[in-house]
Amino acid sequence: MHLKYSFLPSLFCLASTYAFAAEQSAPSAAQANNPLANMTAFNMQNYYIGDISGTDEDANQFWFRYAQPFSLGESNWLLRGSLPINTYPAPPTGGHKTGLGDLNLFASWLIDTGNPAVSFGFGPQITAPTATDDALGTEKWSAGLVNVLFNASSPKFQYGYLASWQHSFAGEDNRSDVNLGTFQPFLFYQLGGGTYLRAAPIWVYNFQNDSYSVPLGVGVGQVIKQGNTVYNFFVEPQGSVADHGPGQPRWQIFAGLNLQFMN
Repeated sequence: MHLKYSFLPSLFCLASTYAFAAEQSAPSAAQANNPLANMTAFNMQNYYIGDISGTDEDANQFWFRYAQPFSLGESNWLLRGSLPINTYPAPPTGGHKTGLGDLNLFASWLIDTGNPAVSFGFGPQITAPTATDDALGTEKWSAGLVNVLFNASSPKFQYGYLASWQHSFAGEDNRSDVNLGTFQPFLFYQLGGGTYLRAAPIWVYNFQNDSYSVPLGVGVGQVIKQGNTVYNFFVEPQGSVADHGPGQPRWQIFAGLNLQFMN
């Protein structure tokens, strides 16, 4: 059983969860958690998986993520890199192994929707087999597509999704191919004073072995602005409402600190 197939999709989660300071205007607050915001960001996010289907074990993923806007001619893009530190069970010897996982990069073309409150992005992604142990990654090169929508028309309630797909094209022949799709709906409700409610689960389908995971959860976030940096703290417990196959998270806690750097 390779648990990495269950956890790898979370690299598509929350490209950058941007937030607002209490003193900002309503239009700025409405763009608080826009994953396509045209700003540089550095995020540290963690998944603690307390119960893994088919085992009596737990696991953990700690993500470093960096997002940087750039331009190609007259088009605007967002480049994001994600690198996890994975702690996975290590059968049959027991215990856990910890080390780097696979590096993911994607570039999203920011398409002009004609409405500044609605963001839409589309572009390629690639995953490199950078794991420090074969139990912590796929040992495969994979490529695919990502698509993001974010609607901040309301200053109180924002919503959208992040959809992705990737398939392996090179790597170790003795490892299973990667053929993975994810869909992440996200909902944010502003309470005022920099506090907001959130729901951003990742629904995963593994086309290679017909396994899947469908979690749901509700969390809370708090934003503090100091100087030109916005600090966004959040925690979101999630539980599975449907899953199939070994290695799926039955419950997990998603938490993090996102840093947004304002020009």
